[in-house]
Amino acid sequence: MRFLPLIIPLVWLAGCRSEPERAPAIGEAFAGPASFTLREELHPRSAAVATVKHGDRLEILQRRRHVFRVRTAENVEGWAEARQLLAPAEMGRLRATAERAAQLPSQGRATVYDPLNIHTEPNRSAPSFEQIPEHGFVEVLGHQLAPRVPYYSPILSAGASEDRPVRKKPKKKDDERLPSLPMPKAPPPPPDWRELSKSASQTAPKVPSGAPMEDWSLVRTKTGKAGWVLTRVLVMAIPDEVAQYAEGHRITSYFSLGDVRDGENVKPIWLWTTLARTAQPYNFDSYRVFIWSTRRHRYETANIERNLEGYFPVTVQPVEIAEGRRASTVPGFSLIVREKDGKLARRTYAFVGQRARLQKRIPWTLPAAQAGSAAYDAAVQPSAPPAGEQKGVFARIQEQLNAWRRRWFKP
Repeated sequence: MRFLPLIIPLVWLAGCRSEPERAPAIGEAFAGPASFTLREELHPRSAAVATVKHGDRLEILQRRRHVFRVRTAENVEGWAEARQLLAPAEMGRLRATAERAAQLPSQGRATVYDPLNIHTEPNRSAPSFEQIPEHGFVEVLGHQLAPRVPYYSPILSAGASEDRPVRKKPKKKDDERLPSLPMPKAPPPPPDWRELSKSASQTAPKVPSGAPMEDWSLVRTKTGKAGWVLTRVLVMAIPDEVAQYAEGHRITSYFSLGDVRDGENVKPIWLWTTLARTAQPYNFDSYRVFIWSTRRHRYETANIERNLEGYFPVTVQPVEIAEGRRASTVPGFSLIVREKDGKLARRTYAFVGQRARLQKRIPWTLPAAQAGSAAYDAAVQPSAPPAGEQKGVFARIQEQLNAWRRRWFKP
């Protein structure tokens, strides 16, 4: 009886069933789409066990070709397809893209007439983590050409090994066995046997040389999420009274340079860039400035330049100009274009009165990579310009006059 208080808890603990041992994880993944369902079995019509949302961390437990058995943070296990999962490196790139996109200047707002998916990569079959609703708005940040090829999910090479059943050959009876002949000497393996032994699902497919190219735009939602959408589906949200002058060209960016008052109406001064043909490595081939005519009560062209090779970002900022001995600040904008000598330069214009005047040119270095990449971030930083090119035309003239005045009229 003395040991009864100790025996009862031990008996109770022995009667409790221990939890089943958890299967070890062989990899890590993240949910790609906005949401999807985990299935109990491999069949797509099997019972649903859980719903995961974009960015949820999952543990990979097993792989069957292009289907993975995963476990959620709530210890719920189910099956998901490879196209629904993001590898850790891919999730890191997506987060880095959102961080970079937060620093990129907007090239204008765009809308859609039908719901449009935002993808993690510039590919139609890449996971879609967000959707632009009908008549919703996003900010356009950049442009990229991408081949139209089947999507390769990096999760297929994330280290999870395929679980393939091994079929055993039936054993032959002793009386059916034939005398074995001596085996010939095996040929040596080819020099590239390591590459040949890899399965097709472990390596990204090569892009064919004749693959059609598509225009993709890097966009940012009002919640700060950034991703890729097909450019041809976007409609830049510039007013129709200005957009009607596009002459069939696609408007790639637009900005407001100021306002003009016409009686009780206030009309913006618009700057836009356009592109005549799609699938071009550059972002625009023409820019145009529209002002509101208070005499004719309509928009008219103040500046236009065609046959350019221009690149994003286009920026709008105040520009300081010198008028005699006085300096003033006026609205302005800058463009990255390829000059006649084949070199890139950032042109800065000052909008004075009703005309845009070229103020300065700064040599520019633009990598071949497009918006949303680390190389694009380096591209938005100017190369070190010569000392004489850092100031505007009027400022340099003023300095030269002052130098002559000091030379001729020495104290």
